[in-house]
Amino acid sequence: MNHNFNNASTSIIRPMKNVKFLGLDVNLPVFLISSGLAILFSCLVLIFPEASSTFLTRSRQFVVSRFDTLFTVSMLSFTFIILFLIVSPFGKIKLGGKDSSPEFSFLSWICMLFAAGVGIGMTFYGAAEPLSYYTGVFGTPLNITPGTEEARRLAFSATIFHWGINGWSVYAIIGLSLAFFSYNWKLPLTIRSIFFPLLGNKIWGWQGDLIDIIAVLATLFGLATSLGLGAQQASSGLYYLFNLPNNLVSQSLVIIFITSVAIFSVYRGLDKGVRILSNLNIALALLLLLFVVLAGPTYQIISSYGANLIAYFQDIVPLSNWNRSEDRDWYQDWTIFYWAWWISWSPFVGMFIARISKGRTIREFLSVVMFIPLIFNLIWFSSFGGAAISQFEEGIGMLSEPVSDISLVLFYMLDNLFLPTLTSLFALFMLVLFFVTSSDSGSLVIDTITSGGQDNNSSKQRVIWAIIQGLIAIVLLVGGGSYALSAIQSGAISMALPFVFILISATLSLLRGVYIEVYDSKKMEDLHGR
Repeated sequence: MNHNFNNASTSIIRPMKNVKFLGLDVNLPVFLISSGLAILFSCLVLIFPEASSTFLTRSRQFVVSRFDTLFTVSMLSFTFIILFLIVSPFGKIKLGGKDSSPEFSFLSWICMLFAAGVGIGMTFYGAAEPLSYYTGVFGTPLNITPGTEEARRLAFSATIFHWGINGWSVYAIIGLSLAFFSYNWKLPLTIRSIFFPLLGNKIWGWQGDLIDIIAVLATLFGLATSLGLGAQQASSGLYYLFNLPNNLVSQSLVIIFITSVAIFSVYRGLDKGVRILSNLNIALALLLLLFVVLAGPTYQIISSYGANLIAYFQDIVPLSNWNRSEDRDWYQDWTIFYWAWWISWSPFVGMFIARISKGRTIREFLSVVMFIPLIFNLIWFSSFGGAAISQFEEGIGMLSEPVSDISLVLFYMLDNLFLPTLTSLFALFMLVLFFVTSSDSGSLVIDTITSGGQDNNSSKQRVIWAIIQGLIAIVLLVGGGSYALSAIQSGAISMALPFVFILISATLSLLRGVYIEVYDSKKMEDLHGR
């Protein structure tokens, strides 16, 4: 078989075949190795929790100290490439061909994108992240003095920096690559397909299996990080509202409960389950956002939107600098963790976005994925963070002092507003729905990867992955012990390292693919055997 892409005789073939295994229809090497490694990791953590905690901590330290520059430079590069594609002639390419039309309405498309992509994280960090930067409880960006006007500006610009176009560029790269090669080149909807312009038909061999295995493991640990954070916040909320114990047992029970609900949702599939939950998620989030704006310092919050957007663009250059000495600990603990978290989530969110984006042009796809989240995140963090910082400055309630348990900041902030118990319960319910949406969306995506791009598989295959997700989240909490938050972050950071190299290669492959699509019709005909 000729593997040289530059030879016109190379054509796209699909020799990758699934096998029936215990009633499942899967790509056997990818399914067995990825699930086996995930289960083996879980068993080792449960058997050796202290050693596992040490290993997770040291692995995180190794990655952030040796590869922090790689993460930062890569994120910047992805962002510039996406901006180039938006304004280039490649932006006119329609995903699925000229005659394709969108499967979902514009509003449902955006709702699913948000609910799967950032829901839990925004709920967890919405009030806590700006407040922690302002008070300096975990260090300050660019080593500014806590509590100053400069600290207030950077509290928001640094938060929006972590949730803005840099992070979403990773989702955009993977999502666009998958959609383009699947819908336009008729390749399976799986990560290996992105690499056909670089590897040719080798993607159907062990090289493709390795790419998909790394993608599955990165997704599992990225999801486990979000599920772990969500469980901590849900457990903290239950403790604060009902004085229920807030420990590893209660957090694990929360994960088990959410996983059980997610299993029901994955049975209903993408259209009946995920789409409905995503639309409900966004509706609840908008209601809570509106409440905080109206019940909090309304004028101060609304007037901050423009100022925070300007500050974001003013501070994006110094915050993007990887040669840091004045705030290196903060930079590695926050920025590098965020970049690793975005990267580890990119196979999951990228594939999910690809599945719902057929019929959009590349320009529309990238513009929406990059800039609409920026505006929404600007409003969200300015509102929740602005209310929390205002309460801290006025010395109101539990936020009168710096808070070290950031999972409680949302509930402390709501407690100082109107109807605190009702709004806290509302926030808990919203968090649970975001939790479920992330879990069942992740199960759908991982099942697609491990079944060679098929999306009409048996429900029990998705159930298996929902269970494994919950298991990893629990064992990371258990393995981390008193440092559970650090442990779940360590898992995402460690798995993001190998996947960042896949992302870099995927970007090169995408650029080559769109060039051939627009400027080399002869090669496209040869590739497809026409």
